[in-house]
Amino acid sequence: MSSQVKVPAQPAIAVPATVAQALDPAWLSQALAEVSGGKAVTSVEQVEYIKTMATKIRFAVTFEGSDERHAFCIKGLLDIDEGNASLGSTCVAEADFYCKLAPQMQVRVPECIVAVIDREAQNAAIIMRDLIVGGASFCSALDIFTADDAASSLAQLAALHASQGLLATETWIDPRASQIARSLGFTGESIQSLMDDPRGDNLSSEVRNGDNILAAMRAFADRSDTRPQFILHGDSHAGNIFRTADGLGLIDWQVIQRGAWSLDVAYHLNAVLPVEVAEKEERRLVNDYLARMRASGMDMPNDEEAWTQYREGVAYGLFMWAITRRVDPPIIHRFTDRLGKAAMRHDTFKLLGVL
Repeated sequence: MSSQVKVPAQPAIAVPATVAQALDPAWLSQALAEVSGGKAVTSVEQVEYIKTMATKIRFAVTFEGSDERHAFCIKGLLDIDEGNASLGSTCVAEADFYCKLAPQMQVRVPECIVAVIDREAQNAAIIMRDLIVGGASFCSALDIFTADDAASSLAQLAALHASQGLLATETWIDPRASQIARSLGFTGESIQSLMDDPRGDNLSSEVRNGDNILAAMRAFADRSDTRPQFILHGDSHAGNIFRTADGLGLIDWQVIQRGAWSLDVAYHLNAVLPVEVAEKEERRLVNDYLARMRASGMDMPNDEEAWTQYREGVAYGLFMWAITRRVDPPIIHRFTDRLGKAAMRHDTFKLLGVL
């Protein structure tokens, strides 16, 4: 559990910009000095390269005086193209999560051992223990979750949300939904051009409508800002979940934010569950989440009001996948379809005053 994880080392060194820089033995010797006891890195082996919004490199090193291999994973904006150049602030937010929040929470997360942060340039890179070597597995974004899986992952979100009290001191956590909803980069027309591809093929004309998706996101964000605030993951699909012998855990904290609980819960359940399973199980799972929150001392709305807020919360996840470009199309199509059908099933746009 993350409550056993120490605050990462934060060496005053440059944030690497390329894979070559990140795997350079001299740079790693500085970055891992606290782990190695100051011993130099004598060999570096790249194990796996994963490119999404950021780049993740699994690698193994040996330290001076020993042949023992130590397995790590570095994540950052490495060898990025122009389209990802603006994501540095999200890397800083993730580094701050591991430095400032994770050690205080009962949320299962990877052990981050180093965070290299350049606040002036708004960029960061983190080094974590390699969970796969430790026996963990990472879920695919297309993995099919059962209702029991969703109950387990929802328990992790409840543990995150129950850390609400940290918001009093961690004022850097922003209401990202409002910021994203009103970004000048998004218009009804630009969203419509994306929804006209196969991601929207099985949705009603009202839900496939770019103007409606944007208006619903803005209406929900406004309501989210006025409701009790929680620390939210913000991107809790199956691809950001890992499995260990102890249970499921959460990764990828680049979209961490504050806002209404329903943002995370509605997105999560409707992203990870097949539509037919969500239709059958979601109300029970929402009530299970509410029971966990109340047991943790959180003041939650009554079941009927919570259900209405959940139905509204679908707007966030639908918007996030409606605007997504830089992910494999099968993933985009599945999530937009599931969340779009959830919006249809729950009359989300009508609840938000859009229709």
